This record gives sequence, C-alpha cells and structure tokens, in this order.
Amino acid sequence: MSPTGPTQQIPVVVLAGFLGSGKTTLLNHLLRASRGTRIGAIVNDFGSIEIDAMTVAGQLGDSTLSLGNGCLCCAVDASELDVYLEKLTRPAARLDVVVIEASGLAEPQELVRMVLASENPRVVYGGLVEVVDAAEYEETRERHPEIARHLAVADLVVLNKTDRVPRAALDRLRASLGGAASVVESVYGRVDPELFFDRRPSTERVGQLAFEDLLDDDEGHDGEHGEGHGEACGPGCGHPGHLHHAYESVAFTSAAPMEPRRLMAFLDSRPEGLYRLKGFVDFGAADPRNRYGVHAVGRFLRFYPEPWPPGEERVTQLVLIGSGIDAEGLRKSLDAAVDPAPRDTPDEAAMWGVLRYVQRDEAEEADEADEADGSSEALGAEE
Repeated sequence: MSPTGPTQQIPVVVLAGFLGSGKTTLLNHLLRASRGTRIGAIVNDFGSIEIDAMTVAGQLGDSTLSLGNGCLCCAVDASELDVYLEKLTRPAARLDVVVIEASGLAEPQELVRMVLASENPRVVYGGLVEVVDAAEYEETRERHPEIARHLAVADLVVLNKTDRVPRAALDRLRASLGGAASVVESVYGRVDPELFFDRRPSTERVGQLAFEDLLDDDEGHDGEHGEGHGEACGPGCGHPGHLHHAYESVAFTSAAPMEPRRLMAFLDSRPEGLYRLKGFVDFGAADPRNRYGVHAVGRFLRFYPEPWPPGEERVTQLVLIGSGIDAEGLRKSLDAAVDPAPRDTPDEAAMWGVLRYVQRDEAEEADEADEADGSSEALGAEE
C-alpha cells in the first residue's frame, strides 16, 4: 500500500506453511511478477536479502545474491527480528514491502506478534499468509495437527498445488477450512501480487524493453503448463488475464463525505473473505483539515491522517480485495456509510472510533505527557 502518513510505512507480510507447501515457490513468483515493486525478504530464519525487483528471482537460501544495488545477507535470529526489519525498512533501502518466509516448522503467530510489537514506526503489519499443500492436506494435518491453529490466525490462505486435486475434493477442502480468512487457489504458487502489494511501474528500462517485459515473457513460457500452453490454465495460473479469477476487487468512490460511526460499524464487522482494504476517506466536517488513508489486512486496521493536498478534490476512494466476497453487498454497506446529513461544524466525538486506529508517534505522546504534567503542576499550585 502506498504510504499516506508523514512516516513512510512498509508492509511486512509473514509467509508461512509447512515443509513442501510451496512457500519459496510463491515468494519467487512474487519477486518475478513484482514489476517495479522493491521487495525485501527475510528467508527461512537464516538469511536477510535485499531484493531488487528488476532482478530475476533465483535460488533463495543461505547464498548471497549479487545485485547491482548491493545486497544484505546475514544470519537471522528470530529474537533479533526487529534489528533486521530496521535495516530493511530504512529509507535508504527504498523498499516497498518486506516478506518474512517462515521456516516450515515455525510458529507463525509468534512472528506476527513480533511484527505487531515492533517499535519501528516504519513497520506496518501486512498480513499472515498460510500456504497449504492441497494435495497433501490430510497427511499434513495428521503429522502437524497444529495446522488448525495456524489457519485460525491466518489472514489469507493460499491453497497451492490445486492442479493435483479433483474439483469436488477441493471444494470439500475449502469448506472444511472455515474461519474468516480469505482463501485463494494456486498452481506453482502463482497468485496475483496485487493481493500482497501494489505494483508500481518501473522507471529503469533497457532500450525499449523493460526487464519486467522479459520476465513476463518468461513467465508465460516456462513449460509448467505444457509447451505452448496446450493445457488450460487452472485457478491461480500466472499468465496474463487469468490471475484475477483467484480473487475479486471492488472499487468504491463517494463525492459525499463518510459518516465516521457508520464507516467504523462496517469496518469493525468486515465480512469473511475480505482480505485487503485500502484508499482514502473524506470525513467532511468531522475533520475538515485531514483526509484519512486507510490500510486493512485481515482483521488489522489502521488510519493515517494527513492534510488535504492543495487543490485535491475531496472524495472517498476505496479498493476492497478478497475471495468469495459479495461485491454488491459491500457497495451497499459502504453506500449506507455515506453521511446522510453532513454537518457544517466539526464533530470530534464522531471521530473517536476512527482515532482508535491511528498510530500516534512518540512526539505526540510526549507533548500530551508534558501537557498533563503542566496541568498537574498548575493544579498543585492552585491547591
């Protein structure tokens, strides 16, 4: 998601799944399909590598990738995760997203807890993605019954290797997963990167052809679907025009301001399958000075107030992404959150629900503490 606050925040995505589920294959696909988005990866608990999206995804492990823009490769201790997030999210790194690929036997909720507990103001939680081997799910559940616990806390479940499972069995598997996570299907870990991050166009080109153009061509002819694509692509196929079948995207725009309480009622009860929500919100007179960037992934939600840019049209623009969502129902819910009778004067109480999800920086907290101390001293003097 594009940064909206004064401090650029980098989404940190936790990629988990048991051994053989296809995590590294999925990560390599994201690196190849990022198209200008710069990805930092902390891989398998033992390597931290700065990845340039212009570089073809190669073998990730304890090897060092030689990149034109330099690289970072060193041992990773989970207890020092914040140290490596500090390195990867520093402005000089110019990264857009960080992906932590957990080891096959890791406890993903611990990594999520560490990301959420990070004191780094540039870090924002980007979601827990659990990769599941659809063909080996029953065997995996027998060997690792804790998979139920992992799925329960996941924000997105990627059912991988679906080409090896009959449709009826796959439908039963999806129904058995339950939970509020969005579920998408994939073959060879190919899911649309738009689920994880917003791809930006690259400015680096070789002649008239970008490296991404070469990668797209390679993605379309790597033989995984048979020579010349003789076989039909299944769900999650990585070829142009097919990935969008794995999820749905809903766009919402309103020239009238949103009513804070109504919008928060919608956001606090987001439906199953809705994985991401992003955009900008106009709360009208409730806060006439600021527009609010919004970032939601799974159950995580955060707002970023910032002054309206001079001359910018004051509109609410949101994009919602998920799997199995009711697009028309979502639009109706958001229409119902539009303020039916906009006020001319600020209504601070209406914003309290929104402000719960605004991250306050240390300077603001220090100012409030100073004010509180000053009030206490004044009260003591009066007494």
